[in-house]
Amino acid sequence: MTGETYVDRADEALEDTYEPPMSVPEYIDRLFERPESAAHASKYLLAAIEAAGTRSVVEEGERKERYRFFDDPYNDGEHAILGNTEVLNAFVDDLRSIAARRGKEEKILWLDGPTATGKSELKRCLVNGLREYSKTEAGRRYTVEWNVSGGSESPGMTYGDATSPDEDEWYASPVQTHPLSVFPEPVREELLAALNDELDDHIPVHLDTGLDPFSREAYDHLEERYRREGTEALFSAIADERHLRVKNFVVDIGQGIGVLHSEDDGSPKERLVGSWMAGMLQRLDSRGRKNPQAFSYDGVLSQGNGLLTIVEDAAQHADLLQKLLNVPDEGTVKLDKGIRMDIDTQMIIISNPDLGAQLNQHAEREGSDPLKALKRRLDRHEFGYLTNLSLEAELLHRELTNETGIWTADSYEELEARYREPVTISVRGSDGVVRDRELAPHAIEAAALYDVGTRLDAEALPPGLDLVDKILVYDRGYLQDGDERRYREEFDFGDPTEGASGIPVTYTRDTIADLLHGETDRHHPDLDVEDVIMPRDVLNAMADGLGDAPVFSPGECSEYENRLVPIKNHVFSRQESDVIDAIMREKRVEEETVEEYVEHVYAWVENERLTNDRGEAVAPDPLKMKVFEVEHLGRFDGDDYDGTDPSEAVATFRAEKVITALNRHAWRNRDEDFRISDVDPREIPVIRTVLGSYDWDDVRRTYGDLDPEQWDDPPSGTETEAVKERTIANLREMFDYSAAAAELTSRHVMGQVSYRWD
Repeated sequence: MTGETYVDRADEALEDTYEPPMSVPEYIDRLFERPESAAHASKYLLAAIEAAGTRSVVEEGERKERYRFFDDPYNDGEHAILGNTEVLNAFVDDLRSIAARRGKEEKILWLDGPTATGKSELKRCLVNGLREYSKTEAGRRYTVEWNVSGGSESPGMTYGDATSPDEDEWYASPVQTHPLSVFPEPVREELLAALNDELDDHIPVHLDTGLDPFSREAYDHLEERYRREGTEALFSAIADERHLRVKNFVVDIGQGIGVLHSEDDGSPKERLVGSWMAGMLQRLDSRGRKNPQAFSYDGVLSQGNGLLTIVEDAAQHADLLQKLLNVPDEGTVKLDKGIRMDIDTQMIIISNPDLGAQLNQHAEREGSDPLKALKRRLDRHEFGYLTNLSLEAELLHRELTNETGIWTADSYEELEARYREPVTISVRGSDGVVRDRELAPHAIEAAALYDVGTRLDAEALPPGLDLVDKILVYDRGYLQDGDERRYREEFDFGDPTEGASGIPVTYTRDTIADLLHGETDRHHPDLDVEDVIMPRDVLNAMADGLGDAPVFSPGECSEYENRLVPIKNHVFSRQESDVIDAIMREKRVEEETVEEYVEHVYAWVENERLTNDRGEAVAPDPLKMKVFEVEHLGRFDGDDYDGTDPSEAVATFRAEKVITALNRHAWRNRDEDFRISDVDPREIPVIRTVLGSYDWDDVRRTYGDLDPEQWDDPPSGTETEAVKERTIANLREMFDYSAAAAELTSRHVMGQVSYRWD
């Protein structure tokens, strides 16, 4: 591509972002076409969030609707907030109440939680989302710009030295003042009432702000000039398009979004609104007073006026919080004793738990607690560590690979395939050579399991369940128990503190990063096994490093080490399942055969007939059902049938283990157009589980001469050699193992199996 091509693309990118400036009457006409563009700050933020739509997720085992806005959709998910959907939904609910002025308008939204829980991502997500929404037709945001040139008495509107009046000298409000603030209050109220009558929304537009001091200086100057000239239509003269225009702006930090960082310093007034510029005061004709044109307007409230104010790392600015008490409900601050500025902004503070400790330092004083009023104004929403295996795996994957796309799947099986898959990362060694290191299948899954396992309550578990069972219930929404599924609502897990502590993702990410740059002591004559990091490598490194990490207390280290064993056992069972499936691949039942069996069973139980290939109505085939149940399922033998007539045990199995399970799954996943005839048996996870699992007894029966003790180096010409060759190939084809990872995994599994083979 040529340079001109990229310039043309840049033109296209900006083409729909900006509109030509318009006169005040044109703007009002535009408002009546699209009243929502006049929205006050909290309503605009709510509209931006809702405009992105929602999607359905499972968290803590429960299905929830999640706002896509928090997936950072405009930025390819780079700063998506994974999990914490319930917290984010509560945040939006509060925002809705504030926007509708239902008793919460004086609240400051407080997002609290430990490090690495997504709070900083929320800030970036808000900035990205609002910026991109403001570029759309529906999200246009407007302010005013002034030009007071054209008279000898004009001091000019400028921050620089260009004081001579000029028709081309336009200066925008430095605090994004709302265009309707130009109107006298009675007219503005009448206009808002008319707009709200046109607005198809349960939240009316509310605006209770006047012109900012900078704009007021221009307005007063023009009013004085035209009043002296005896102009009758005074407002029309002031708002004439030669002096006043409405323009849209792209929301960003400093333009509708104010962010106060932990490192920002200065007096409270400087941090909140800005500071006076002495040099400018001297150059301007201020007539013995402070001219608002000589104010910097770079404080967080000035930058965030019109939309959003964020105080990041709020514990570093605890002195300011008291001074923010009255801003949400009074909507005003002062530049100076005699100069006030109306503010319309949604205030959000973000902090680690140390702010809570600061706010509660006088709690024992009860009624005389000097911070009581502040605490009453703060509406707290607590972020926690992720308690979903798949979300934690996705977060780890993002941290290690910089891939930002949101994982979506039509079924849990698809999601499971994502978090078990291998990851290859290019690493530059100390010798300057770049080589590929592989995190073997289940390595990311293992790390995520351990992370989540340290964040859940492992004590109050229902009978028969262990920690891994709880992790799986939280992630899937159900637990597979043999032929049955037990759903989340059947378990009482009710610990509200889960996710408040545990291993943070940053510790796990850094541990894996160290492994990627380290060396292993593995060797193989043909395979690069030294470049493979196995799941057990990750788990051992995580456990070994706990004592040296300053973020964990001795008690936490001991507790987290105790939770390692069930995690290791589960990961091994996952590897074991892969190896068995790879060994038995050629013996697996075709899905068409499974479907045919289920259809015949369904017809048999319901006493219905089937339609054959010729379109004839035929009875279900008892021989096909018997053969499938005996040869493929292995659940019964010939003694369970009288010819092809099933015994009571077989009939019960068909009715309760196949059809009842199928109906239950179909019913749980129905929609308003559900018909039982729409059910595809191949898509029913319960049926897949009933019909498609193998164990080592099946392997032993199928391959009588297989010897696990010979697996590492099988003798030539033996069945073990042939089975291993096919297994390695199948692991690569079925589960995306590399040859080296397949070798290491199968060796590990068969080494453990050899102890119990005989």
